[in-house]
Amino acid sequence: MANSSKFRDLINGKQPVLVDFYATWCGPCQALQPILQEVSLALKEKVKVIKVDVDKNQLAAKTFQVKGVPTLILFHKGNQVWRQSGVLSAQQILNAINSHLPTLVS
Repeated sequence: MANSSKFRDLINGKQPVLVDFYATWCGPCQALQPILQEVSLALKEKVKVIKVDVDKNQLAAKTFQVKGVPTLILFHKGNQVWRQSGVLSAQQILNAINSHLPTLVS
């Protein structure tokens, strides 16, 4: 996600976006990868899931005060509506997102 204007457009859009701030050298980030694929499949068109490498996108990491990886942030219309650092199960992530979805789509 090198293009910062595309990133801003995505997180400011109507569709909620789950951003995974990660690093290639991070073991927990690698463990989260298949979990996020499962989350993405479960959410289908409701929420877009994207990955942001903090080493290649330091400005984005700084802007959103990402101090550790992995950090997941759910955005809706440019607002951060949920945030969690560390590895979570697919069910924990889905529960958190689904608890926000009714307010996001209305």
